Formats: sequence, structure tokens, C-alpha cells
Amino acid sequence: MTKELHSADISLIQRILPHRYPFLLVDKVVEIDGCETALGIKNVTMNEPHFQGHFPGNPIMPGVTIIEAMAQTAAVMVGVTLKMADKDMKVYFMAIDKCKFRRKVGPGDVLEMRLKTLRGKPGGKVWRFGGVATVEGEMAAEAEFTAMMDLS
Repeated sequence: MTKELHSADISLIQRILPHRYPFLLVDKVVEIDGCETALGIKNVTMNEPHFQGHFPGNPIMPGVTIIEAMAQTAAVMVGVTLKMADKDMKVYFMAIDKCKFRRKVGPGDVLEMRLKTLRGKPGGKVWRFGGVATVEGEMAAEAEFTAMMDLS
């Protein structure tokens, strides 16, 4: 028996996440396997405001925004699976661990973020995720992070 994979376009993402430009950092989530795994996509463009100062003449996506994009992908995974669209869900970082950066990410790159739930279950507030962000198959960043889901 094959599991049905779900996905989320930008419209559904905006119904789950409260983030908006310039801090909405995931364009689509193409594979969602329940609350277990997800594959998110971020198309990196020169139009993003952080490139004005990070760094002039050598635009590099800040590492913290790569980790934030991974966290947003995880939140969409949980939000789609638990049918949280239009429910005013907020997600807060509690910890970021084992974070490493391996490759620069810049305009024109397609950042692929593979996320896996390490701990958490439907109805639970605290979740832990592990993720790897790649560009053209080359690792750009990896991290584990803990987040709290808030529906208040």
C-alpha cells in the first residue's frame, strides 16, 4: 500500500503561517508525508531585502534565514497534516541545535529543505525537527530545532 503524499502551494501556506513578505521564506512544500517528513522549496531571488546589506556585491542568504525557512517548512507540514489552515497557528523557536552551514546560498539558487519530525504528535505543543537544506544536491545547512505550536 502506498501512502498519499500531500503538498502546499503558496495560497495554502499563507492560510497556515502568519508570516508575510519579507519574512515568508518557503514558496511551496511539494511532499508532505503526514507529520513525518516534508520537502519545501525556496526560490532565492535578488529582490529579497537582506541582499542589500548581506553583502553588497556578494549577495549571500543569511544562515538564520535558511534555518527559518526550514522551520517554516516544518510548520507547514504539521499545519497541512493537522488541517490548521485558517486557525491562527503560531510557531515559536525554543532551541536550535547541531546547526552547521556548508555552502553559500545566493540569488538564482533553489533551496530544497528536507525536514523530519524527531519528536511530536498531534495535540502536542512541543515538537522537534531535523532538517537538511540543499542546493543542486549539495548541502547548504543542517540543523535540529525545537518549536512550540501555539493556537491561542
